[in-house]
Amino acid sequence: MPQQRSLPLERVRVVDCSRVLAGPYAAMVLGDMGADVIKVERPGSGDDTRRWGPPFTGGESAYYLSINRNKRSITLNLKSEEGKKILKELVAGADVLIENFKHGDFDRMGIGYEELRKVNPGLIYCSITGYGASGPYASKPGYDFMIQAAGGIMSITGPADGEPYKVGVAIVDVTAGLYAANAIQAALRYRDGTGQGQRVDVSLFESQIAWLINVASAYLVSGEKPKRYGNAHPSIVPYETFPTADGYIAAGAGNDSQFRRFCHALGLDELPDHPRFRTNPDRVRNRDILIPMLRERFRTRTTDEWLEVLEAAKIPCAPINSLDKVFAHPQAKAREMVVEVPHPTAGTVKLVGLPYKLSETPVGIYRHPPLLGEHTEEVLGELGYSSEEIANLREKGVI
Repeated sequence: MPQQRSLPLERVRVVDCSRVLAGPYAAMVLGDMGADVIKVERPGSGDDTRRWGPPFTGGESAYYLSINRNKRSITLNLKSEEGKKILKELVAGADVLIENFKHGDFDRMGIGYEELRKVNPGLIYCSITGYGASGPYASKPGYDFMIQAAGGIMSITGPADGEPYKVGVAIVDVTAGLYAANAIQAALRYRDGTGQGQRVDVSLFESQIAWLINVASAYLVSGEKPKRYGNAHPSIVPYETFPTADGYIAAGAGNDSQFRRFCHALGLDELPDHPRFRTNPDRVRNRDILIPMLRERFRTRTTDEWLEVLEAAKIPCAPINSLDKVFAHPQAKAREMVVEVPHPTAGTVKLVGLPYKLSETPVGIYRHPPLLGEHTEEVLGELGYSSEEIANLREKGVI
């Protein structure tokens, strides 16, 4: 019988004191890689997202289910002295703590980084806040929607002549969680060589600025404020959505040779040699002339017809899929992007699969998103608490 392969972070223990999205997402990523993630929740109510619905299944919200797999849940009143004592006992045997409360809240409660590093000098303490641990906005709370507004992404998202739009998911929270998970692993790698823990300071505001990428660079180079282009690209033309006879198609040409094939597929062979369209900079300058011509042509055939023509010409293109088509997509099925997981109250829940595959240390979903406090007795038992002590803590509202 072949030996079961280990998970990449299976010897790492994470105490997840975060809630809502950014922190739980970071902790879930670590859990997916095999870390033992202990989710610390308020007694009685738990993570706010447990009530963010509908839809619900088995008493759990779809929102909560989406970001809390591969964790164990305990309830702990961190405002009580006994609750803080238990947290410190957890931290003593942990590698990572994640919290996303307002900056300074954990310090004021006596469980901030300086206090917890006394218990465990090798602790990686990750704070995810709205604006970071320093600067004039450090004490200001942060919410994904507000950060999308303040951090610039809304100013470049939406129709050119319409109002600014937010991204359709809480993308600032998600990317902050990804940055946090990456930084935590870097800190763990450093600790492996030195034994030294450290504080990881991640903010929603800085995360959002960081992934402005080429748009930010264009502004820093030129000093010109970027415009909104709807579904078009500021630096590549054509590269946008086009209306067809029965819907829309996304298509583009990233270089001049692709543009020639693109036009040939559309039956517009005269365009690539036109002085206004010969190079990409020409096309960017003259997009207001070129794009209406292309849109008129795309309206003459259906989306499926154009997909067949453009794919044959090796032109980047795609339909605008709704989620039913996304999860029915043969590639999504082949790559296991929907996973059915047994659940104690819902029977079975469908969760989004993992977007990365590791050849030697395969990752996966091996724990259902936990019920509130489902593992409290189990975890406290691991810390040495007796059944009588646990019952007494529960009676006093500590757990």
